[in-house]
Amino acid sequence: MLNVQSIDLYYGAAQALRGVSLVAEPGKVTCVLGRNGVGKTSLLRAIVGQHAVRAGTIDWDGEDIRGLAPDRRARRGIAYVPQGREIFPLLTVQENLETAFAALPRRDRTVPPDVFTLFPVLSGMLRRRGGDLSGGQQQQLAIGRAMVMRPRLLLLDEPTEGIQPSIIKDIGRAIAYLRDLGGMAIVLVEQYLDFARELGDHFAVMDRGSVVYAASRADLDEGALRRALAL
Repeated sequence: MLNVQSIDLYYGAAQALRGVSLVAEPGKVTCVLGRNGVGKTSLLRAIVGQHAVRAGTIDWDGEDIRGLAPDRRARRGIAYVPQGREIFPLLTVQENLETAFAALPRRDRTVPPDVFTLFPVLSGMLRRRGGDLSGGQQQQLAIGRAMVMRPRLLLLDEPTEGIQPSIIKDIGRAIAYLRDLGGMAIVLVEQYLDFARELGDHFAVMDRGSVVYAASRADLDEGALRRALAL
């Protein structure tokens, strides 16, 4: 389980996160909502180790991982699908998927069949360069690359951004499938409320670097949620 407690993060003198706490459990999706610039991406970067936190703790499987470099966090089963996808445009689809092998022991360096079951379009494009794919296909590739790592914690930063509706549905089905396997905790950063509400088990709304509303699906107050999003 991921347990983030009261973390602060700064970019120079500017404070990006203020006492943020978040929990993600296996077999569940934790949705982080909010407008642009409120700290959602900074939270994910703190979890994967791209930016050091100044205060608070980040526990993964009972271990405080604040001192671990990003590659060591990846080897502990933490995978990140960043906003903008960040696939390698000059590498083929096959090569993009295989970049995830770096986080795996040699015996596990294969592409799981689930990648092509969830995203069958990729199986026919293995020799195409990543930069030649559409935005939606690149997003599927980015998620597939993360799946190659066999993650136990999957962080998704706005996977529906700029994607056509049919592919948004494919991505939603993939997230639901991975959640229902039961062994993976998922943190989903989203601005598309309907997409998040359909998938989420826990919800946290951020504003100005802080969590201003949090609830489980069972306790969700629709009015309070929308008011928090309107801040």
